[in-house]
Amino acid sequence: MTWRLPRAQYERGKGAGNRAAFKRRVRSGVPPGVLAYLDKEPVGWCAVAPRAEYDYLARSRVLRPLDDQPVWSISCLLVAKPHRGRGISVRLLQAAVHMAGESGAEIVEGYPVIARSGRMPDAFAWTGTLPAFRAAGFEEVARGSPSRPIMRAYPPRLTR
Repeated sequence: MTWRLPRAQYERGKGAGNRAAFKRRVRSGVPPGVLAYLDKEPVGWCAVAPRAEYDYLARSRVLRPLDDQPVWSISCLLVAKPHRGRGISVRLLQAAVHMAGESGAEIVEGYPVIARSGRMPDAFAWTGTLPAFRAAGFEEVARGSPSRPIMRAYPPRLTR
């Protein structure tokens, strides 16, 4: 919920309030993203929604819109620690692009982080990493800052 809500509202709802808000969103019937399962156990999550649903992006100077095209944005990518390094992030990103495409998206953006030196600490990689986005078929279209590329993927045209 950190990208979906204005900062003050997110801070007020930390913990139970934000969990309840997220549960309401899930129950609304509009999927807020995709899950990865391994042997019926959830092991990964990727949040994807129309950019307009993310208040954080409306306020960001680094991740400001590149053009007037409607895009869907990936705001969170998480794989449980014991399952990292197996390509689950790549499959989640591909599934997010597919899901967005099924909902009519023509462009999906992601905002991975790049380690300034050495390996990225896991706690800072929650929007994904550049290698995972590249492997999932995203291309870099801009740099909001030296460590924050803006990546785009284009869902295949689906028969509707």
